Amino acid sequence: MHPLRQPSIEEEIYDKVVDLTEYAKRQRWWNRVFGNNSGPVAEKYSVATQIAIGGASGWCAGYLFQKVGKLAATAVGGGLLLLQIANNTGYIQVDWKRVEKDVNKAKKQLKKGANQAGPELNSFVDKSTEFVKKNIVVTSGFIGGFLLGLAS
Repeated sequence: MHPLRQPSIEEEIYDKVVDLTEYAKRQRWWNRVFGNNSGPVAEKYSVATQIAIGGASGWCAGYLFQKVGKLAATAVGGGLLLLQIANNTGYIQVDWKRVEKDVNKAKKQLKKGANQAGPELNSFVDKSTEFVKKNIVVTSGFIGGFLLGLAS
């Protein structure tokens, strides 16, 4: 284009459309859909984006938790049922006094281990609480999605 020549309206519109398409190519898809906020990391994305990300990840976690929980409950319950049937029919003999002694020993070891892990557990709880406070929108979306995942 000649430097002294004025661009036509069509050329101006074309240039603006090209600039807009270049800008859109540089943006992430969720920024185009939900908008983009500036600020610290917790506020980097819009509220809708944070809820959507939290809800989707919460739903996935809840759904998997439900399926794995059912599988674990079935395995433990079925194992105990088979053990009891085998004991009653005489296939195996269970020394219940020894089982009780071992369970009590395991309880004592767990209590001892829980007392030693106190500072580490408190540190983890403090870090988790801080994360929840900084990311309350994502956390609330996650909790809602988790509950929906458990229900589905």
